Amino acid sequence: MAVPKRRTSKSTKAKRRTHYKLAAKTLVKDKNTGEYHRPHHAVSTEGEFRAK
Repeated sequence: MAVPKRRTSKSTKAKRRTHYKLAAKTLVKDKNTGEYHRPHHAVSTEGEFRAK
């Protein structure tokens, strides 16, 4: 079993974890209702997707 030879420092852990962050969800405005929703998802009020 692989075991680290030396202790991992706080700065090394922090450098590795810099990419663990939340990204803002993208929203698009509906042409008919003006409501914001996620792209490629159905609008919640109408239950329609691409007028189908």
